[in-house]
Amino acid sequence: MPQFELANWPGQIFWLLITFAVLYGVLSRVFIPRIRHAIDTRRGQIAGDMAEARRLRDEAEAQAEIADAQMAEGRLRAQHLAADAKAKSAADSANRQAALETELSGKLDEAETRIRASRDQAMSQVRGIASDTGAAITEKLSGKAVDARELDRAMLDVAAPAGA
Repeated sequence: MPQFELANWPGQIFWLLITFAVLYGVLSRVFIPRIRHAIDTRRGQIAGDMAEARRLRDEAEAQAEIADAQMAEGRLRAQHLAADAKAKSAADSANRQAALETELSGKLDEAETRIRASRDQAMSQVRGIASDTGAAITEKLSGKAVDARELDRAMLDVAAPAGA
């Protein structure tokens, strides 16, 4: 076997060093910078997606706070309407008082129904935003489209209390 003859070793070592140097140069100058650029790009994209998710979460929380404030304002208005109507009806006769209280009760129920509808609408938007954000992040990270049922199941798992 010629590779084991001592006379051939200097030439083999020379070509080994040349081959190693060429491979090292190509890897360090061409491939490793490209890989590093891809990793940095991906890291930046993930950071951007996470920032967008945080922004959407903060926006959803702000919308929930607005909905809470609107509910409190609606309750306050309903309470003011009820108190005013009760003060007026106290001066009237007993029959008129009963009729006005019935009317106010209906208005209060209607106001609470509108408040509940506003809250439910706001909360449904929060769930939709969270679902869209989760689907977008999952698709960006994995490169695959997310099944809607899996996403709903995951959102229910996150929304459920830890002890339940």
